[in-house]
Amino acid sequence: MHEDSTSDLGLRTTDFEGPGLRSTVRCSVVRWAGTLLCVPLLISLFSCSAKSDRNTLVMVIESSPTNLDPRVGIDAFSERIDNLIFDDLLSRGDDLNVAPGLAERWEIPDPLTYIFHLHRGVKFHDGRPLTSRDVKWTFDSLLQGKIRSTKTAVYRFVDRIDAPDDATVIFRMKEQDATLLWNLSDGAMGIVPNGSGDEMTQHPIGSGPFRFVSAETDREVIVERNDDYWGGAAKLARVRFAIVPDATTEALELRKGSGDVAINSLTPDTVFTLSHDPNLEVERSVGTRLAYLGFNLRDPILKDARVRQAIAYALDRQPMIEFLWRGEAEPARSILPPQSWAYNGDVPAYNHNLDMANQLLDAAGYPAINGVRFHITMKTSTDENTRLMVAVMQQQLREAGIALDIRSFEFATFFSDVQHGAFQMYGLRWIGGNEDPDIFEYAFDSAKFPPNGANRGYYSNPKVDALIDKARREIDPSLRKPLYAEVQRILAADLPYIDLWYLDNVVVHTRRVRNIKLNPAGNYDFLRTAELVQ
Repeated sequence: MHEDSTSDLGLRTTDFEGPGLRSTVRCSVVRWAGTLLCVPLLISLFSCSAKSDRNTLVMVIESSPTNLDPRVGIDAFSERIDNLIFDDLLSRGDDLNVAPGLAERWEIPDPLTYIFHLHRGVKFHDGRPLTSRDVKWTFDSLLQGKIRSTKTAVYRFVDRIDAPDDATVIFRMKEQDATLLWNLSDGAMGIVPNGSGDEMTQHPIGSGPFRFVSAETDREVIVERNDDYWGGAAKLARVRFAIVPDATTEALELRKGSGDVAINSLTPDTVFTLSHDPNLEVERSVGTRLAYLGFNLRDPILKDARVRQAIAYALDRQPMIEFLWRGEAEPARSILPPQSWAYNGDVPAYNHNLDMANQLLDAAGYPAINGVRFHITMKTSTDENTRLMVAVMQQQLREAGIALDIRSFEFATFFSDVQHGAFQMYGLRWIGGNEDPDIFEYAFDSAKFPPNGANRGYYSNPKVDALIDKARREIDPSLRKPLYAEVQRILAADLPYIDLWYLDNVVVHTRRVRNIKLNPAGNYDFLRTAELVQ
C-alpha cells in the first residue's frame, strides 16, 4: 500500500505530511445557533495578460516532490508524478481493485506463489527493453538493502523473486499476503531499469506515458510525452508542474492563464470565486480522501467507548460539510471509501443526536455540573482554517456538556505528539493509504502501535487482530470481504476513530484544457487523456 499520507484536519489542501495549511481564502463562522452561518471572505482576483506555451500544460501544485525514484518517494507529489513516468506491474480500476498493468495477466497457483506475465515490446525511455530482469532488480534493490527506503517493509513477506525468462516474473512468499497485488499496483512501485542506483533520484528513467525532462526544487518539474508508449501516446506534448505554495498566487495563476490546472489544492471559497470566471471551468467527482478524528484509548476518559460514541452523536457533520466545504464532501462510515470492493456501509451510524449523546454520557458516569461534564483537549496545527473547524466542534460538543480545550502547535510538533501518543484527541486525513483494506492492519492492529505502524490511539481488540490476520492470509476476495465487513462493524461500535467525511476531487482548469477524466483517487492520471485546444 501507499505510505499513509496524512494532513491536519480542516480545510487542508496538501496531500502529504507538511507544515499546516497555506494562507487561503476562508469561511468565517459568525455564529452557531442550531445552524452554521458562513460568510465567505472573497479575495479580489484581477485578470492580467499572460501568454501560455500552446504545447505545454501548466499544472499548479503546492510543493516539490521529495524524491522521483519510485522506490523511495512516499509523499503524494512524488508518487503521483512518478505514476506518469513509471509503470507498475498492475493498475487499479475505479473500484480500487487491481487490474493489468505491465503484467497483462497473472496467476496464483498456490498462496505462496505469484506468477506475472509481462507485456512484450515495452521499452524504457532510453530505448532499453523492459524485461523480467528489471522487475526483479526493482524489488531486489529494496529487499537486499541496495536502496534505503521505508517502502521496504511493505514487501517484508517476499522471500525471493525469480525471472525464468524475459516475460515471466515469479514472486515467492515467506507467508501468505493477500495485499501483495495491491502493493504492486498504481503508484506503489514503478519499475526501474536493471542496475539502477541512487542516480534515479536525479534522472528518473521509466517506461510510462511521460518521460522526465528536468526538475528544480521549489520551482518546477517538467515531463514530456513518450511517443513510443506501449499503452498509447498521451495527447499532451509537455507538462510543467509549477510549484506554487501560496493559494492566492495559485488562484491568480489560473485567472491570468499562466497556470492551466489545479486539483484538490484550493479551498471551497476559492473554487466558488473562480467558478464565476468565464475563462475557467470547475469539475468535481467523488473522492476517497478521508478526514477523521482520532482518540487516545489509554486516556482515562476516552477509553470508555460510550464517551467516544457520545462525541460522535454530539457532532453535527452536515452543516460543516455544507458551509465549510460548500458541499464538496460526503459523510463517512468507514475508513475505507465506498468505491472499495471491501467497503461495508451497513454499520452503526452516528447521526447528530444530542439526546443519545447525553444518555451515553450519563450512563458513563459523567453528570453535568454547571453545564460541564468534563474537559478534553484536542491538538491541532496553528493554521486558521484548522482552528476554525475545531472551534465549530467545540461549540457543538459544549451542547452535550463536553468542554473541548483546543491546543494549537506548529505542524511538526503537532504531528510528533500524535505519533508518540501525546494527545487526547486529534484530527488528520488519510489520502491514498485508505483505499485498500490493508489499512486495517496498519491503523488498528495491536501489533502496529507506533513506531511499528499507525495505531496511534493504541486501540486493541483481539477479535479485530484475528480477523485482520485471517483476511491477510486469504487470497480469495469473496472470502476476504466478509472478514473485513466484520472488522468495520466492530470498529464502528468501538469507535477508535470518528470517520468524518470523504472529500470530493475538485479540478479548476482553463478552457483550453479538455477531456479531463477524474478517478476516485484524485491522482494525476487524467493527464494521460487530457488535451489542449489550440
